[in-house]
Amino acid sequence: MPLPKVVAPTFELQLISTGKKVKYRPFLVKEEKVLLIALENGSDADISATLKSVLKSCIITRGIDVEKLPSFELEYLFLNIRGKSIGESVELLVTCQDDKETKVPLKIDMSEIKLEVPDGHTDMIKLGGDVNIKMKYPSMQQFLDNNFVGSGEGADRIDKAFDAVVNCIDQIFTTDEAWSAEDCTKKELMKFIEQLNSQQFSLIEDFFATMPKLQYKGTVHNPKTKKDSEVLIEGLSNFFA
Repeated sequence: MPLPKVVAPTFELQLISTGKKVKYRPFLVKEEKVLLIALENGSDADISATLKSVLKSCIITRGIDVEKLPSFELEYLFLNIRGKSIGESVELLVTCQDDKETKVPLKIDMSEIKLEVPDGHTDMIKLGGDVNIKMKYPSMQQFLDNNFVGSGEGADRIDKAFDAVVNCIDQIFTTDEAWSAEDCTKKELMKFIEQLNSQQFSLIEDFFATMPKLQYKGTVHNPKTKKDSEVLIEGLSNFFA
């Protein structure tokens, strides 16, 4: 006689970018196991492949392509799935800001981690002279690179930064014409970016700097100085435990 099957509970949240509601389930034990193994081994390829697989398996709503979701939506989804799977709180070791060296434990309720959307953030960039760029948010692979995979050093880091900009261009347009990034080669887009001046490029940097992100603001007590100080924690990798 076969053993009974345990039905996993389902939950629902609303995506920030589209307003669409998404149903999901918690990690299964087997998924949590392979995820922990991948993180323990530290292999970039293993971590990327495992996270993709887990996210795709846990999202129940049809028609949700995790490869195309904005990176902040993936952070939001993963944090919620993690909260329903492992626990509604996470304990981190943070540095007290008054002396910049004392580390203390901090327990954070998952519900207190918010997706912050800065005022004035826009995906439309006006370069001047009737030339504009419509940006798109980083892909799932860029999300994984930024949160769990080494970002590199020196020239490699700079190359990755420029690649990220090129990969996030959706459309270049003027009043009379429009060019879809899908119809342009990477070389053409890179050449377009390289011709910009520093002020114009800084507008693109602002798009990335002000993207919605997971954020927690709290207060910790320094046992050495007896002082309280505020802490700001951002990005999924800092909440992952």
